[in-house]
Amino acid sequence: MSFSPAGWRRGFLRAQPLAVGVFGYAVAFGLLASEAGLSVLEAALMSATVYSGSAQVATVGGLAAGAGILASVVTVLMLNARYLLYGASLRPWLSQSTPGQAYASLYFLGDGNWLLSMNARNAGEQDAGFVFGSGIAMFLPWVVGTLLGSVAGSWLGRPELLALDFLLVAFCAAMATDLFKSRGDLWTVAVALAVALGVERLAPSGWTIVATGLAGIVAGYFRHEERA
Repeated sequence: MSFSPAGWRRGFLRAQPLAVGVFGYAVAFGLLASEAGLSVLEAALMSATVYSGSAQVATVGGLAAGAGILASVVTVLMLNARYLLYGASLRPWLSQSTPGQAYASLYFLGDGNWLLSMNARNAGEQDAGFVFGSGIAMFLPWVVGTLLGSVAGSWLGRPELLALDFLLVAFCAAMATDLFKSRGDLWTVAVALAVALGVERLAPSGWTIVATGLAGIVAGYFRHEERA
């Protein structure tokens, strides 16, 4: 097992088709962040540190709706909990690297390059540098795209006219379509929807996203136990 510049290059080059989509998503997020009142610097720092499209869009949407810092932090933690599983799946690979190499690779880890890396490993890729290289290939356009989108948003004056607040809804709908396996999953969706409508009606705030996510998790857990 190795972690070499050759592995970085392979990962970086293999990730370029995905990087194009990441750049477009980042521009849209930058516009959305500008609409929510974040400065160009705040939006760029958020992309460089949080580095999670779904979490960032949800957080910015919550802030625009009046959510506080606590609700924003909980939202980020919930939406990024999947990275615990990503890290565990990469441990057999990255454990052969130095701590610095492993943690650097995990810092730049995203949904796309994780899937790309796992597919490459299943196809025989042995160099763990592939994870790092593919991560860098997506991190750079994410930050640059956020900067451009945020600057463009400040020029537009009224970026809300682009209806970018629908971005998170579209993103989650696309993910749900791929994750939907059977009619039984509709129960989880129904519980989450009922909680979302109830909380939004009784106490509309950024906590609606948090309450809905927790309800979906609990419903999904009991559904899984019933199947088992």
